[in-house]
Amino acid sequence: MSQTRGDDADLADRRVLVIEDDPTVNEVVHTYLRAAGYLVDTATDSFSGLAAVAETSPDLVVLDRMLPGIDGSEVCRRIRAESTVPIIMLTALGSEEDRIDGLEAGADDYVVKPFSPRELVLRVTSVLRRSLPEYAREAPFDIGPFRLDPSARIVTRDGVPLELSVREFDLFAFFLKHPRQTFDRPTLLRGVWGWDIGDLSTVTVTTRRLREKIEDDPGNPRVLITVWGVGYRLELETP
Repeated sequence: MSQTRGDDADLADRRVLVIEDDPTVNEVVHTYLRAAGYLVDTATDSFSGLAAVAETSPDLVVLDRMLPGIDGSEVCRRIRAESTVPIIMLTALGSEEDRIDGLEAGADDYVVKPFSPRELVLRVTSVLRRSLPEYAREAPFDIGPFRLDPSARIVTRDGVPLELSVREFDLFAFFLKHPRQTFDRPTLLRGVWGWDIGDLSTVTVTTRRLREKIEDDPGNPRVLITVWGVGYRLELETP
Protein backbone atom coordinates (compact mmCIF):
# COMPACT_ATOMS: atom_id res chain seq x y z
CA MET A 1 0.00 0.00 0.00
CA SER A 2 1.30 3.43 -0.93
CA GLN A 3 2.52 5.63 1.89
CA THR A 4 0.53 8.47 0.37
CA ARG A 5 -2.67 6.49 0.63
CA GLY A 6 -1.97 5.06 4.07
CA ASP A 7 -4.68 2.61 5.15
CA ASP A 8 -7.40 3.84 2.77
CA ALA A 9 -8.26 0.35 1.57
CA ASP A 10 -11.82 1.48 0.77
CA LEU A 11 -10.36 3.79 -1.88
CA ALA A 12 -8.52 1.03 -3.73
CA ASP A 13 -9.09 1.12 -7.49
CA ARG A 14 -11.16 4.29 -7.44
CA ARG A 15 -11.23 5.84 -10.89
CA VAL A 16 -9.90 9.36 -11.37
CA LEU A 17 -10.26 11.30 -14.63
CA VAL A 18 -7.61 13.96 -15.28
CA ILE A 19 -8.60 16.64 -17.83
CA GLU A 20 -5.44 18.66 -18.50
CA ASP A 21 -4.03 19.93 -21.81
CA ASP A 22 -0.44 20.45 -20.64
CA PRO A 23 1.26 17.12 -21.50
CA THR A 24 3.87 17.44 -18.75
CA VAL A 25 1.34 18.22 -16.02
CA ASN A 26 -0.97 15.52 -17.34
CA GLU A 27 1.78 12.91 -17.24
CA VAL A 28 3.01 13.87 -13.77
CA VAL A 29 -0.49 13.83 -12.27
CA HIS A 30 -1.25 10.53 -13.98
CA THR A 31 1.99 8.98 -12.68
CA TYR A 32 1.50 10.06 -9.06
CA LEU A 33 -2.15 9.03 -8.94
CA ARG A 34 -1.35 5.64 -10.43
CA ALA A 35 1.45 5.19 -7.88
CA ALA A 36 -1.08 5.95 -5.15
CA GLY A 37 -3.25 3.07 -6.33
CA TYR A 38 -5.91 4.86 -8.35
CA LEU A 39 -7.18 3.90 -11.78
CA VAL A 40 -6.46 6.95 -13.95
CA ASP A 41 -7.92 8.08 -17.25
CA THR A 42 -6.75 11.23 -19.00
CA ALA A 43 -8.14 13.72 -21.49
CA THR A 44 -6.35 16.66 -23.08
CA ASP A 45 -9.24 18.93 -24.06
CA SER A 46 -12.68 19.89 -22.87
CA PHE A 47 -14.79 17.87 -25.29
CA SER A 48 -12.84 14.62 -24.90
CA GLY A 49 -12.99 15.22 -21.15
CA LEU A 50 -16.78 15.51 -21.18
CA ALA A 51 -17.00 12.39 -23.31
CA ALA A 52 -14.74 10.53 -20.85
CA VAL A 53 -16.96 11.54 -17.92
CA ALA A 54 -19.95 10.01 -19.68
CA GLU A 55 -18.08 6.89 -20.74
CA THR A 56 -16.06 6.04 -17.63
CA SER A 57 -18.24 7.39 -14.76
CA PRO A 58 -15.19 8.44 -12.70
CA ASP A 59 -15.21 8.65 -8.91
CA LEU A 60 -13.43 12.02 -9.10
CA VAL A 61 -12.37 14.52 -11.77
CA VAL A 62 -9.19 16.61 -11.73
CA LEU A 63 -9.99 19.49 -14.07
CA ASP A 64 -7.74 22.24 -15.40
CA ARG A 65 -9.27 25.71 -15.38
CA MET A 66 -7.74 26.68 -18.74
CA LEU A 67 -8.54 24.25 -21.56
CA PRO A 68 -8.79 24.48 -25.34
CA GLY A 69 -12.31 24.41 -26.73
CA ILE A 70 -14.37 25.53 -23.76
CA ASP A 71 -12.75 26.47 -20.47
CA GLY A 72 -12.70 24.34 -17.36
CA SER A 73 -15.44 26.27 -15.61
CA GLU A 74 -17.88 25.55 -18.43
CA VAL A 75 -16.80 21.90 -18.41
CA CYS A 76 -17.49 21.87 -14.67
CA ARG A 77 -20.95 23.36 -15.18
CA ARG A 78 -21.80 20.73 -17.79
CA ILE A 79 -20.62 17.92 -15.52
CA ARG A 80 -22.61 19.38 -12.62
CA ALA A 81 -25.75 19.47 -14.73
CA GLU A 82 -25.59 15.67 -14.90
CA SER A 83 -23.59 14.51 -11.87
CA THR A 84 -22.43 15.21 -8.32
CA VAL A 85 -19.04 13.55 -8.95
CA PRO A 86 -16.31 15.31 -6.89
CA ILE A 87 -14.32 17.82 -8.95
CA ILE A 88 -10.94 19.30 -8.04
CA MET A 89 -10.05 22.34 -10.15
CA LEU A 90 -6.47 23.23 -11.06
CA THR A 91 -6.20 27.03 -11.09
CA ALA A 92 -3.53 29.58 -11.98
CA LEU A 93 -1.29 30.96 -9.24
CA GLY A 94 -2.67 34.09 -7.60
CA SER A 95 -5.84 34.22 -9.70
CA GLU A 96 -8.64 34.64 -7.18
CA GLU A 97 -11.08 35.23 -10.02
CA ASP A 98 -10.26 31.83 -11.50
CA ARG A 99 -10.74 30.10 -8.14
CA ILE A 100 -14.07 31.79 -7.49
CA ASP A 101 -15.27 31.08 -11.02
CA GLY A 102 -14.40 27.41 -10.61
CA LEU A 103 -16.15 27.15 -7.26
CA GLU A 104 -19.24 28.90 -8.59
CA ALA A 105 -19.27 26.45 -11.48
CA GLY A 106 -19.53 23.61 -8.95
CA ALA A 107 -15.97 22.51 -8.14
CA ASP A 108 -15.59 20.91 -4.72
CA ASP A 109 -11.98 21.90 -4.23
CA TYR A 110 -9.08 23.57 -5.97
CA VAL A 111 -5.31 23.27 -6.14
CA VAL A 112 -3.21 26.25 -7.19
CA LYS A 113 -0.55 25.91 -9.88
CA PRO A 114 2.34 25.30 -9.55
CA PHE A 115 1.53 22.52 -7.09
CA SER A 116 3.21 19.58 -5.45
CA PRO A 117 1.99 16.30 -7.02
CA ARG A 118 2.00 14.77 -3.55
CA GLU A 119 -0.26 17.57 -2.32
CA LEU A 120 -2.67 16.89 -5.16
CA VAL A 121 -2.74 13.17 -4.34
CA LEU A 122 -3.47 13.98 -0.70
CA ARG A 123 -6.26 16.35 -1.77
CA VAL A 124 -7.74 13.70 -4.07
CA THR A 125 -7.63 11.16 -1.24
CA SER A 126 -9.24 13.59 1.20
CA VAL A 127 -12.11 14.45 -1.12
CA LEU A 128 -12.70 10.81 -2.09
CA ARG A 129 -12.60 9.67 1.53
CA ARG A 130 -15.25 12.23 2.46
CA SER A 131 -17.43 11.04 -0.41
CA LEU A 132 -17.55 7.47 0.93
CA PRO A 133 -20.85 6.50 2.55
CA GLU A 134 -18.87 4.84 5.33
CA TYR A 135 -16.91 8.02 6.14
CA ALA A 136 -19.22 9.05 8.99
CA ARG A 137 -20.90 6.23 10.89
CA GLU A 138 -23.65 8.28 12.51
CA ALA A 139 -27.37 7.73 12.92
CA PRO A 140 -29.77 9.77 10.78
CA PHE A 141 -31.64 12.62 12.46
CA ASP A 142 -34.33 15.15 11.61
CA ILE A 143 -34.23 18.89 12.01
CA GLY A 144 -37.02 21.04 10.65
CA PRO A 145 -37.96 19.78 7.16
CA PHE A 146 -34.52 18.21 6.70
CA ARG A 147 -33.28 14.70 7.43
CA LEU A 148 -29.53 14.08 7.52
CA ASP A 149 -28.13 10.59 7.05
CA PRO A 150 -24.37 11.07 7.55
CA SER A 151 -23.45 7.46 6.78
CA ALA A 152 -25.33 7.39 3.49
CA ARG A 153 -24.37 11.03 2.80
CA ILE A 154 -27.95 11.95 1.98
CA VAL A 155 -29.96 15.01 2.95
CA THR A 156 -33.68 15.10 2.23
CA ARG A 157 -36.12 17.98 2.47
CA ASP A 158 -39.68 16.86 3.12
CA GLY A 159 -38.60 13.41 1.98
CA VAL A 160 -37.06 14.59 -1.30
CA PRO A 161 -33.28 13.99 -1.68
CA LEU A 162 -31.14 17.07 -2.33
CA GLU A 163 -28.54 16.83 -5.08
CA LEU A 164 -25.49 18.14 -3.21
CA SER A 165 -21.84 18.02 -4.21
CA VAL A 166 -19.28 16.69 -1.72
CA ARG A 167 -18.45 20.10 -0.24
CA GLU A 168 -22.07 21.29 -0.28
CA PHE A 169 -23.03 18.19 1.69
CA ASP A 170 -20.16 18.63 4.13
CA LEU A 171 -21.04 22.28 4.73
CA PHE A 172 -24.75 21.65 5.21
CA ALA A 173 -24.12 18.65 7.47
CA PHE A 174 -21.88 20.85 9.62
CA PHE A 175 -24.64 23.42 10.03
CA LEU A 176 -27.33 20.78 10.64
CA LYS A 177 -25.23 19.40 13.49
CA HIS A 178 -24.79 22.89 14.97
CA PRO A 179 -28.15 24.66 14.57
CA ARG A 180 -28.55 28.25 15.73
CA GLN A 181 -24.79 28.65 16.17
CA THR A 182 -22.94 31.36 14.27
CA PHE A 183 -19.66 30.46 12.57
CA ASP A 184 -17.20 32.76 10.88
CA ARG A 185 -15.55 31.78 7.61
CA PRO A 186 -12.14 30.79 9.07
CA THR A 187 -13.89 28.38 11.46
CA LEU A 188 -15.90 26.87 8.60
CA LEU A 189 -12.79 26.57 6.45
CA ARG A 190 -11.12 24.54 9.22
CA GLY A 191 -14.18 22.54 10.24
CA VAL A 192 -15.48 21.64 6.78
CA TRP A 193 -12.48 21.80 4.45
CA GLY A 194 -9.79 20.99 7.03
CA TRP A 195 -7.71 23.98 5.90
CA ASP A 196 -5.92 26.22 8.37
CA ILE A 197 -4.99 28.56 5.52
CA GLY A 198 -7.06 29.14 2.41
CA ASP A 199 -9.16 31.51 0.36
CA LEU A 200 -12.17 32.51 2.48
CA SER A 201 -14.17 33.08 -0.69
CA THR A 202 -14.31 29.27 -0.87
CA VAL A 203 -16.77 29.37 2.03
CA THR A 204 -18.72 32.28 0.56
CA VAL A 205 -19.16 30.65 -2.84
CA THR A 206 -20.06 27.21 -1.46
CA THR A 207 -22.61 28.81 0.88
CA ARG A 208 -24.17 30.60 -2.09
CA ARG A 209 -24.33 27.35 -4.06
CA LEU A 210 -25.86 25.53 -1.09
CA ARG A 211 -28.54 28.19 -0.65
CA GLU A 212 -29.64 27.67 -4.23
CA LYS A 213 -30.57 24.10 -3.26
CA ILE A 214 -32.08 24.55 0.22
CA GLU A 215 -33.77 27.96 0.16
CA ASP A 216 -37.16 28.81 -1.33
CA ASP A 217 -35.70 32.21 -2.21
CA PRO A 218 -31.88 32.06 -2.31
CA GLY A 219 -31.70 35.85 -2.59
CA ASN A 220 -33.59 36.17 0.71
CA PRO A 221 -32.33 33.19 2.75
CA ARG A 222 -34.39 32.03 5.71
CA VAL A 223 -32.61 28.76 6.51
CA LEU A 224 -28.91 29.57 6.21
CA ILE A 225 -28.72 33.21 7.15
CA THR A 226 -25.90 35.74 7.11
CA VAL A 227 -24.92 37.28 10.43
CA TRP A 228 -23.43 40.51 9.15
CA GLY A 229 -19.88 41.14 10.23
CA VAL A 230 -19.62 37.64 11.73
CA GLY A 231 -20.54 34.73 9.48
CA TYR A 232 -23.42 32.32 8.93
CA ARG A 233 -26.05 30.56 11.07
CA LEU A 234 -28.57 27.77 10.46
CA GLU A 235 -31.94 29.16 11.52
CA LEU A 236 -34.31 26.24 12.05
CA GLU A 237 -36.81 25.21 14.67
CA THR A 238 -35.33 22.41 16.80
CA PRO A 239 -37.11 20.06 19.22
